[in-house]
Amino acid sequence: MASPAAGAASAVLLLLAFAVAGVLSDGSDHRYKSSEPVPLYANKVGPFHNPRSTYRYFDLPFCSPEKVKEKSEALGEVLNGDRLVDAPYKLDFRVDLDSKPVCSKKLTKEDVAKFRNSVAKDYYFQMYYDDLPLWGFIGKLEKTAKADPSEWKYYLYRHIIFDILYNNDRVIEITVHTDQSALVDLTEDKEANVEFLYTVKWKETATPFEKRMEKYSSSSNLPHHLEVHWFSIINSCVTVLLLTGFLATILMRVLKNDFVKYAHDEEAADDQEESGWKYIHGDVFRFPKNKSLFSAALGTGTQLFALTTFIFLLALVGVFYPYNRGALFTALVVIYALTSGIAGYIATSFYCQLEGTNWVRNLLLTGCLFCGPLFLTFCFLNTVAIAYSATAALPFGTICVIVLIWTLVTFPLLVLGGIAGKNSKSEFQAPCRTTKYPREIPPLPWYRTTVPQMAMAGFLPFSAIYIELYYIFASVWGHRIYTIYSILFIVFIILLIVTAFITVALTYFQLAAEDHEWWWRSFLCGGSTGFFVYGYCLYYYYARSDMSGFMQTSFFFGYMACICYAFFLMLGMVGFRAALFFVRHIYKSIKCE
Repeated sequence: MASPAAGAASAVLLLLAFAVAGVLSDGSDHRYKSSEPVPLYANKVGPFHNPRSTYRYFDLPFCSPEKVKEKSEALGEVLNGDRLVDAPYKLDFRVDLDSKPVCSKKLTKEDVAKFRNSVAKDYYFQMYYDDLPLWGFIGKLEKTAKADPSEWKYYLYRHIIFDILYNNDRVIEITVHTDQSALVDLTEDKEANVEFLYTVKWKETATPFEKRMEKYSSSSNLPHHLEVHWFSIINSCVTVLLLTGFLATILMRVLKNDFVKYAHDEEAADDQEESGWKYIHGDVFRFPKNKSLFSAALGTGTQLFALTTFIFLLALVGVFYPYNRGALFTALVVIYALTSGIAGYIATSFYCQLEGTNWVRNLLLTGCLFCGPLFLTFCFLNTVAIAYSATAALPFGTICVIVLIWTLVTFPLLVLGGIAGKNSKSEFQAPCRTTKYPREIPPLPWYRTTVPQMAMAGFLPFSAIYIELYYIFASVWGHRIYTIYSILFIVFIILLIVTAFITVALTYFQLAAEDHEWWWRSFLCGGSTGFFVYGYCLYYYYARSDMSGFMQTSFFFGYMACICYAFFLMLGMVGFRAALFFVRHIYKSIKCE
């Protein structure tokens, strides 16, 4: 059947469509005439150090119209927590304004308390003007010399100043700052009459429209630290590759000696007792326990590997440019749906190779192995977001869209891939015949058991990526934007190479100790880097970030657990595939009775 090929073709077409859309549409491409209205959307507000605990702009008592007009958003924008509405400011093209009133508003005691609480938590606002992002703080906190918080002063900014650059008939750049002399004292619980003002200043610039997003790329990458970033990555990668090469050299020499020894033994005395990894040739290809779960993990890991590869290709061709709202989330959802046929095909075909009979149950397990934990995590975290009235709470309509995508695309492709895998009729290629009864595994020292081996296997790959993890975390869970995808792709390739080599080495040592249960061990050792990444999450949360609060904490550890679980499945698949290739190779090279 051709369903996996059809799924791959669909994914390639999707890749091209995203690439064309991303390269050709650099945000808004509108041209404006003088005095023509330019769209300004207010997005969200939230504490600066908790970037996922954001709320709708008009949840705070700003000047608001009688009827708030919401902007229609794509799936990715909603998943990203964007909730755009028309802003109360009017910024017509090339029209300067000076201290124009927005509204005069009487703040109640409750309104004052809301603003004061927001200022205390360093609330910022985010808007989009002609698809260009802008931010600003809503107020400031003045701490006196005394440590008593009751003596601190809380102020609300009531005058916003927009500085806009234009080139001919296009908007190039916008920045916002506040008038430090126009403040409202929020320290006391009392009503206040506030007149909100805004100023607009237009200036011409020679910067071409095509380069207007470079400001965000360069500022997010911190150019003066870019050389240090490259040096750190290269230093880390060279160290890891040298260690891997050293390990590979030792392993090849040991294997060469083993081959010479076994060949000499065969010539000298055929009745001589075998030892080492050759001794277990009748058990090394004995199928693992829980073969259905193993096949499902292998299929899901392959799908996640394909998903990661497509995401990298999209990133490298420039689709995920800064503030292309929701593009990454849209790509993740759609590509995951289209690659589900890969999971079904790999899982079912391998399950049938392992002489499994209940392929339908195996297919259902494959479909739920990653989606199940992700769905349960989402249900809990979405409930938390609803309780906090945060923008991270997905609307019912968006949830229905995701369910429809899973029902109409993901599951059917999974089933088609499973049917194709079942009908592939391929047999497991084992160079040695498996004996009827398994040999007893000799007693092993504690450091050769599963958990210590996983710790050894995960450390080296983690050391190859830990420097880059900080930049990724600062982007996903902070306000920095990551755009150096070339570095990330190089690190990803090195991660795969190191994972494969370390798993092969540990598999050899396991077989040399006459332990033939290497199937699950190689998968667990390959995927153990996911546990190290989750350990880094603890370090980042407590030592490198200022995140706090139940919602932000639950979102951070909940979704990072899902990401690390995906890492575990993907790298576990890589480790097992490398180990399987190695084991087949060495047992083909000797004479097995």
